[in-house]
Amino acid sequence: MKIKIALAQFNTRLGDVKANLEKHMERIDAARKQGADLIIFPELSLTGYALQDLAVTSALRPHQEDPVYNELLHASKDIDLMVGFVHEDRRHRFYIASAYLSGGKTLHIHDKVYLPTYGMFDESRFFAWGDSVKAFDTRFGRVGMLICEDFWHASLPYLLWLDGADILLFASASPGRGLHESPRLSSSEWVEHTNRAYAGLFTVFVAHTNRVGYEDGLNFWGGSTIFDPDGNLVVRAPDFETSLCIGEIDLNQLYRTRTRLPILRDERTTLVQNELERILNIHD
Repeated sequence: MKIKIALAQFNTRLGDVKANLEKHMERIDAARKQGADLIIFPELSLTGYALQDLAVTSALRPHQEDPVYNELLHASKDIDLMVGFVHEDRRHRFYIASAYLSGGKTLHIHDKVYLPTYGMFDESRFFAWGDSVKAFDTRFGRVGMLICEDFWHASLPYLLWLDGADILLFASASPGRGLHESPRLSSSEWVEHTNRAYAGLFTVFVAHTNRVGYEDGLNFWGGSTIFDPDGNLVVRAPDFETSLCIGEIDLNQLYRTRTRLPILRDERTTLVQNELERILNIHD
């Protein structure tokens, strides 16, 4: 099976869910016209990133009664979507989240597990942290989603891999930082190297969308990518530019790569479990 994945990197309007929804619908329509099967949006694509107290007023409840969310559900009837939003649960906790919508239904919601609160980041002051990571079934096979800081912790991609994910979808609002001898920022190179490593190490497809534009003094660099299970670049969006970049992946490559490189077959999960229990017991 071949899948066309659209990477939608664009600038959001901080706290203006209605305006950002319009941008989503425009890109969904454009991706649909170009034959895309799935479109993935950046972290907090419906709200903007530096929300602080706006997190509460910008939040959505992921069901049909929410008019914004319902419009996205309707749009997903003929193209799958991964969208970023502030998730308000029934007990009024607020999470940085990504939802996967398909066929007018929500297949999965991932609440961001790791909330950076250091340097320029202040997420845990305003958001609750997620406490689970799970792969889920789609019409394209089994998928896992992570958000920004989540994929700096190798345990989460590893768990999704063990849980059956053959496609990892990463969303970020990663600001540019760090100078480098090359024309690109070092932060963009760190992320790209990490995505390439996960693709090759876990023999999976890795699709990542990062936003662009300026917000509260932060400059988001874009550079969205797709890597195949051999760690080869499928497509890369430009740095610092609004873009709808479409790449095609062939799921048959999973067979070709894994018969040549049976890392998944040879993974010793019981050994990992035993050693984690030993380490945790030492530190208790």
